[in-house]
Amino acid sequence: MAGYKSSRRDSDPFDDPSIQSAVKGGDYDDLESNPFETTSLRHGEPGYAGALEFEDDQDEIYPTSTHGTAPAHAMRMEDLQRRERELEERERELDARTEHMRKFGRNNWPPFYPIVYHDISSEIPPDSQHVMMNVYRLWLLLVATLIWNFVTCLLILFAVQHLSDLINSVVYLVVVTAASFFLWYRPLYFGLMKEHSLFYYVYFLFCGCHLLFSAYAFIGPVYAGCAGVLTTMSLFNSSHWIAGAFGVVSTVGFALQGLGQLWYYRIIWRHNHEQGHSFAQAQAELASHGMRAYFLNSARM
Repeated sequence: MAGYKSSRRDSDPFDDPSIQSAVKGGDYDDLESNPFETTSLRHGEPGYAGALEFEDDQDEIYPTSTHGTAPAHAMRMEDLQRRERELEERERELDARTEHMRKFGRNNWPPFYPIVYHDISSEIPPDSQHVMMNVYRLWLLLVATLIWNFVTCLLILFAVQHLSDLINSVVYLVVVTAASFFLWYRPLYFGLMKEHSLFYYVYFLFCGCHLLFSAYAFIGPVYAGCAGVLTTMSLFNSSHWIAGAFGVVSTVGFALQGLGQLWYYRIIWRHNHEQGHSFAQAQAELASHGMRAYFLNSARM
């Protein structure tokens, strides 16, 4: 039993020096002292070296090098160079447009020698743009057909030795192209743009004449300068196959552009009445401004 008591006394937890110091009025900081603050750690022993190595690892995890900013700098330089190229391109376009306006004014059509200003997307109201664009394409088809008709009549000259077809085809090419553009295409253009009655009635008059010419060219009397049905049949009957094949293309071209113009003639006639235009209004506009003012200064009215 004595040994047992002695062992309990020897293992008394209150025998710890720090506790005895506190009981006897020792310094409170002894209890708050850092257990890791040992001599070995303070004097550079292996444990201290391990702490320094950890700090070095932290520096590697969070590098302070600026090498990572190089790609971003290169991207900014490429963006600046791209913007410089765009500005140079715009400057060239402006210079070309300025030179064009110096030579021809505001005119932009035809491109090889501008004599009029023609811009359907900016001058024609959106509701009428598709009609005007399709009429313009039909007019281009007319011009292409007249050129093809001239080539066909040139082949006819070699085949049957008749000069009248070639002469008439040249007249049609020059006169019909210019007259159709200025007598019914441009009036329709200004009519849809300004909704003036006079422009519509000028279009109806001269486009009606053009429809009659299209019917005549499609029929194509022999030696009349139009390689239509009759002329093409005579070429095949005389075994001039190449000229006859060209005549078929001319006949189809005259038919397509004529039927297309007839279709839009009906649409524009209906549009004219829906907008409330009348022949009396056209007469009043003509008396007020005069024919010269309408067709020489029509873009300003």
